[in-house]
Amino acid sequence: MSAFEHSFLQALLHDPTPTDDALAHALAAQPAFAVYRNTVMKGCIDALEANFPAVVRLVGREWFRAAAAAYVADRLPRDGCLLSYGDDGFGPFLASLPTTTGLPWLPAVATLDTLWRAAHAAADAPVLDAAALAGDAPRDLAARVLCPHPAARWAWFDAAPVASIWSRNRDDHDAEADYAWQGEGLLLTRVEGAVAWQVLPRAGCALLDACAARLPLGEAAEQALQQQPGADLAAVLRQLLLAGAFSRPEVRSLCLEHA
Repeated sequence: MSAFEHSFLQALLHDPTPTDDALAHALAAQPAFAVYRNTVMKGCIDALEANFPAVVRLVGREWFRAAAAAYVADRLPRDGCLLSYGDDGFGPFLASLPTTTGLPWLPAVATLDTLWRAAHAAADAPVLDAAALAGDAPRDLAARVLCPHPAARWAWFDAAPVASIWSRNRDDHDAEADYAWQGEGLLLTRVEGAVAWQVLPRAGCALLDACAARLPLGEAAEQALQQQPGADLAAVLRQLLLAGAFSRPEVRSLCLEHA
């Protein structure tokens, strides 16, 4: 970054004094510069508000926009496409705020907002259905490598019902309802162009992790059972297939983002 670019950013994000940065102070003193600064700041805050709707509903718009302004001052977008703004840092930033100490699950809710956008924007691909596996002998089925669909996203959260909290605040359901305070997983897929989601057991998340690592289904099943002993893997696999979590083998190259 050149000296001018550094000064320009200082003028854009802060209120520099002549002793801090003379050029930045001179730029900020220009009458039209405040309009530009406010426009950039508002655009970034608006983008964060659009990108994290469940977080907004949980904390309130006024609190969110104040936190977003602090985030923008610390980290401007690196890409002109603001759809991904906040993906790599907004959750940890929320965790660092002293006002979120009573909301330890809030960064995880931000993670699910990020996964929703990733599922929404992912490449399309034909879905693998259960019929494609119906004729496999047990040995052949165990040797299969199932590829997660490009739009499939999943996450497991220990000790907190993050999936339920996120879903009720994303769906405008009764956010004040009681939650069973236990770990949860969530699977997001895209069905006919619309992002859909459902709670997923720990074995399902572990199975998808193993499939994304290109392990054969037999080994993936073993890893899933290690994470959730006694799980009904047939039911888990059925849930994943019905949700459209896997791609057909001929489009496996589209699924490398999960590796």
